[in-house]
Amino acid sequence: MTALFLFFVTIKEMPLASATTIQYISPIFTVLLATQLHREKVKPIQWALFGVAFLGVLFIKGFDERVSMLYLGIGIISALISGIAYNAIMKCRTTDHPITVVLYFPLIATPVMGIACLTAGWVTPTGIEWFLLLALGIFTQIAQVYMTKALHADHSSRIMPFKYTGVLYALGIGFLFFGELLPWFSLVGIGLVIVGVVANALVKNPNEKLPGTSGVV
Repeated sequence: MTALFLFFVTIKEMPLASATTIQYISPIFTVLLATQLHREKVKPIQWALFGVAFLGVLFIKGFDERVSMLYLGIGIISALISGIAYNAIMKCRTTDHPITVVLYFPLIATPVMGIACLTAGWVTPTGIEWFLLLALGIFTQIAQVYMTKALHADHSSRIMPFKYTGVLYALGIGFLFFGELLPWFSLVGIGLVIVGVVANALVKNPNEKLPGTSGVV
């Protein structure tokens, strides 16, 4: 809930593709934490690929003046907290069904953010806004269920990098619907992030056993 709230803050204050890319550095934090919490093994080349992804984030910050240090920091904190949440999901792979895991998100988010809405000034949606909010809720639940199933089925270092396809969607949507044009160096940064995380997934051994299991799920 905290990570998502901070992510929405960055979306408001910077271009959509940049905000999404910075928040989507969470797979790196997820894997780093998993090496300690779940004893996942990471190959030396994977650390180099993580460095490529971080370099991409620096390109985004360094060459897009619309990304301030404050909101860059908020985005990175959001990514770190997301990494903690994903590790919690993996910890539940042997004890809880994916639906149960996903259910706890709205159970926490609804009362907490409901109070925040009342204190921050509620704005009642109108017209198509109701439809957009409903669609957001439905598709979010579907995405959360399948992401949880994926994290229950394989290592984080193989699963999480695929979240970066969202950067491409965000870039296209930001351009088509909001007229957002990114500097060339920011596009290079986005490309570095995608290359780093996708290549990381490709070098991961698919036959490595999952922690707490007798084999590959």
